Amino acid sequence: QVQLVESGGGLVQAGESLRLSCQASVSIFRSSAIGWYRQAPGKQRELVAVITSSSVTKYSESVEGRFTISRDNAMRTVHLQMNSLKPEDTAIYYCGLPAWPRTDPRVIRTWGQGTQVTVSS
Repeated sequence: QVQLVESGGGLVQAGESLRLSCQASVSIFRSSAIGWYRQAPGKQRELVAVITSSSVTKYSESVEGRFTISRDNAMRTVHLQMNSLKPEDTAIYYCGLPAWPRTDPRVIRTWGQGTQVTVSS
C-alpha cells in the first residue's frame, strides 16, 4: 500500500514563498504521476499541479508562472515550490496519485493527510 506524507505548510504573508514536499513510501513512486491538489473551506478539491513519471508537468491556470512542481525519484519525493503567494492560495494541500492523463481528484484513491497553507493579506 502506497502512503503519501506531505510537509512544508505554514502561515506566510502575501508575496512570500513556501515549499511543500510529498514523500511516498514505496518504489511505485518512480512510475507514477504525482499531483498536488488543494481544498479551501467550502470548496471542492482542485488540481494545482501534476508531474508525470517522465517529468511532464501540468498546472492550473491560477498558479501557472508562480508555482513549480518537481520530483526527486531517488528520494521518492515531489516538491511544490510556491512563489508570490496570494490569500486565495489558502487551503489544505494534498498530494495524490492520479491515473494520468486523468487528473480529476474525484477518482483518486490514494491521498496524503494534507498540509495547511495560510496566506495572510
